[in-house]
This record gives sequence, structure tokens and C-alpha cells, in this order.
Amino acid sequence: MRTHRGSLDGAGLRVAIVAARFNEVVVERLVSGALDCLRRHGVADDDIELAWVPGSFEIPVVARRLAESGRVDVIVALGAVVRGQTAHFDYVAGQAAGVGRVAEATGVPVAFGVLTTETFKQAVDRAGGKLGNKGWEAALTAIETARLIAGV
Repeated sequence: MRTHRGSLDGAGLRVAIVAARFNEVVVERLVSGALDCLRRHGVADDDIELAWVPGSFEIPVVARRLAESGRVDVIVALGAVVRGQTAHFDYVAGQAAGVGRVAEATGVPVAFGVLTTETFKQAVDRAGGKLGNKGWEAALTAIETARLIAGV
């Protein structure tokens, strides 16, 4: 039996972060967590691209452009969609989840770090609050997945 695992060594990886400006106070914390994780795992600043998009709805199209550019090995998608009193949440969250199709179509892995929460407090708790930083977790997932794909 062969077992494959991805390493957590990010040295030499070219990483793009696509981050939504909407709910920026939360997303900035996710970006900070992701950058901290990438740096601590050996990804050089020169190997990181950060693209700010207006909102989580726009993440997939920019992620696809980056994936198709050949400049990156992996993408980290970061945003915060908080449920309101209308169906808007469902459309935005569903569109943001389309980054999975980007990964399948291009072969470039995309780590999904878009928060989808019921309240703003829940988003804050997941962006460096009492429940950790999902930006950090998404960046770690990106490294491990990129390394796994490179080894299989």
C-alpha cells in the first residue's frame, strides 16, 4: 500500500491569496493569519501575491485568472459572508464556493477560507478570536495540498 501525504514545507511555493474587501475588518485578520502561516512555513514574501476583490462573489473569477496565469502553485480564498435578512447570503456564499470548480478545471488547488456565518460575532471569533484564525488554517491547507499534488 502506498500512502501519500503533503508536507507542510512551503519553501519555493508560489501562493496567491484572493481576499474580499467586503467585511474588511474581518478579512484583514484572515489575511494576516494566512500571511503569518505562509511565512512561518517557509513561503518567501516574493512568492506571495495578494489580490483584493470587492466581495466574496468576485473571488472565483480572480482565482481562475491567477490559476490560469501559471504564476502560482496554490491559491488561498479568503472572505466573510454574514447572513442577513434576505437570500443575498445564499447567492454570495454559493458563488464563493465556486472556487472548488476553479481547482478542478485548472488543477491548481484552492483552499477555501471564506467564512459563512450567521452573525458578525461568529465571523470575528473565527478570524483570530476565540475560535482561532481560519485564514491561518486555509493557508496551511494550501501548503499541504500543493505538496500532496506535487507528490502523487
